Amino acid sequence: MITSSIKQVMASIWRYVRSPYAAGAILIALGAGASALLLQQNDRPERLSAPARVSAAAPELSVLPDFALVADVDARKQQFFDFLEAYVNAENARLLQRRETLTMFARVLANGHRLSPSERVSLAKFALDYRVDFDSDRGRRGDAALVEQLLRRVDAIPVSLVLAQAANESAWGTSRFAVDGNNLFGQWCYEEGCGFVPLERADKASHEVRKFNTIAAAVSAYFKNLNTHTSYEHFRRMRARMRDQEKNLDPIQLAYGLGSYSQRGDNYIDEVQTIIQQNDLRLRDDG
Repeated sequence: MITSSIKQVMASIWRYVRSPYAAGAILIALGAGASALLLQQNDRPERLSAPARVSAAAPELSVLPDFALVADVDARKQQFFDFLEAYVNAENARLLQRRETLTMFARVLANGHRLSPSERVSLAKFALDYRVDFDSDRGRRGDAALVEQLLRRVDAIPVSLVLAQAANESAWGTSRFAVDGNNLFGQWCYEEGCGFVPLERADKASHEVRKFNTIAAAVSAYFKNLNTHTSYEHFRRMRARMRDQEKNLDPIQLAYGLGSYSQRGDNYIDEVQTIIQQNDLRLRDDG
């Protein structure tokens, strides 16, 4: 008997590809699995079954420590950074694993080959996860364009930038939203009861401050926000340009792409950059 979770995956793929024939092909590919890979041409680039990256497992601890109990301000800041950095590294590792798979797809397509059925299933899932339209009828050139779009979205964010935003948005992990809802990044939601109603919310406003069950969930949602929302397209273009130029991701420059994150605009950008510089957070970046 097919489990309910598998049924949900099937339904999602069926709706997403917008074609019963394409959906059928994808579902067959899911079942075919390794058999489809055996049919690949010998001259195609080698597949990477498991990218050699550090573990993407998030820390097991999901309860935010009481940073307000740490009297020394400098010690409190460092404990906050040390605590959150492990979650950021885990999320970046997961993204870089996915990016490595997409890079392999790009090489296959650039060499004039088509993706295998199972690889196209993975591509469709990436497109769904990162909110990029997927046309199941597109050919090799269409797949190459899709992979290029996804590579702009499926990428890491400098640890220093994430930590600086979290410190700014959560008052170093001591805000009501951080303590009661694990919301370290001031993220909003728009369904009644999805979070906390801000005390100073305007009369006609309907947003709430989102509540998360775990720190890992909050970090993941933050990454998904910056990597997919239209407000951060400039951020993603700058990051892609740094990648194209084979430069390290510069958190100070990337902060200029976050003007839409807060109503404070340019002042917010300056605040984030100042936190990075005053706390030497770039020392925590891998490059």
